[in-house]
Amino acid sequence: MVLFLVTAFPSADRPFVIQVVDSQSGRGVPLVQLRTMNQQTWYTDSNGIVAISDPWLLGRDVLFTVHSDGYVFDERVSDEQAKVLRLQSGGRTQIKIRRDNIAERLYRITGAGIYADSVAAGLPVPIKNPLLDGKVTGQDTVVAIPYDGRIYWFWGDTFGTTEMNFQVSGATSTLPSAGGLDPDVGIDLAYFTDDSGFSKRMLPIDRPVLMWLEGLMLVRDPSGRERLVATYTGVNKAKPVEERGVAVFDDEAKVFRVLAQHPPTRGHRSSHPIRVMDGGRAYWYLYPNYRVPDDWKAIQDSGAYEAFLCEKAQQAIRCAWKPGAPFLDDPDEQKLIERGLLPREAALFPFIDMDTQRRGNFGMGSVEWNAYRKKWIMIAGAWGDVYYSEADAPQGPWLCAKRIVHREIQLL
Repeated sequence: MVLFLVTAFPSADRPFVIQVVDSQSGRGVPLVQLRTMNQQTWYTDSNGIVAISDPWLLGRDVLFTVHSDGYVFDERVSDEQAKVLRLQSGGRTQIKIRRDNIAERLYRITGAGIYADSVAAGLPVPIKNPLLDGKVTGQDTVVAIPYDGRIYWFWGDTFGTTEMNFQVSGATSTLPSAGGLDPDVGIDLAYFTDDSGFSKRMLPIDRPVLMWLEGLMLVRDPSGRERLVATYTGVNKAKPVEERGVAVFDDEAKVFRVLAQHPPTRGHRSSHPIRVMDGGRAYWYLYPNYRVPDDWKAIQDSGAYEAFLCEKAQQAIRCAWKPGAPFLDDPDEQKLIERGLLPREAALFPFIDMDTQRRGNFGMGSVEWNAYRKKWIMIAGAWGDVYYSEADAPQGPWLCAKRIVHREIQLL
């Protein structure tokens, strides 16, 4: 006969709760890594909460290293950013970290377990579905626009627990002025879902094509009704660009329908269009240097789209909008400069880093007029860094940029 001696472990019914807060604002910081000496790792949820219920940890002193890009934990244990905590069932403690980034991290908008630890700890959360919404565990590349009294959100590739959607996913949220959450608090999404409850295909095509929206615009149709339209790109394994064009949102079916196809002359490039008045006419600027008249026929005609191009004419540099001209991304601009086809002083996107005085290694981003700064501002970045830039016109030139978010990127 074999006898087992059962030792009572501390109850895991009530977890030990750690909240990590910004020392400047007192707000919980999401995505802070807490790691034990045996490499068990937790990440704070959008309230800055970690709930630990592992029986082998409760009732013990535990050393945690504390790490989060853009933040510093000033306490040290053996030269590590670390702290020893006594973990007790039902206990709670707070850790303060100091923010180095100019921009403050607020919360996650999409994905699974946004407030998982807060729920486990029995703490209040601001959104209706804090664990899983629309069965969405992850998605990328968001574009959004106010339309029909709500904010409409659309993403690219979207994953569930077992499902996948590669033909655009979408959701809406209520405007704060209509009773929705203040964006400082959170965003309550209402996903467009299929019969299974998963985020449905918003630009359904009966072919094995990945459909990605680029940018959203509001344009009046011939009847005078405001319509939600989007530029899009379709790709597959055989063709980097199989299809490009403009789609219109079907308000009854709650999906996009292809409105017009454009020549597949360039690849996918995410866009955050802005409506700008120029010379008494309204335009949608899909990118700072690429626009189309705010007109139902024009958005369907690829020849009506204009690119802002600069070139050297005799001793002067002349810049102008040219209908039908190809859209030049900032890497294209740099290639022309390197080949001697464009003077360096004619560049629209120098992006000189104000701290290093070197050219920023990132592409153009989203642009909007800022009434406080009385400037057009751009938020852009790549490879973990986010930059802020200003210009006197939406097309630039965008001369200087200030890094506001930094994240260390480790290439595997």
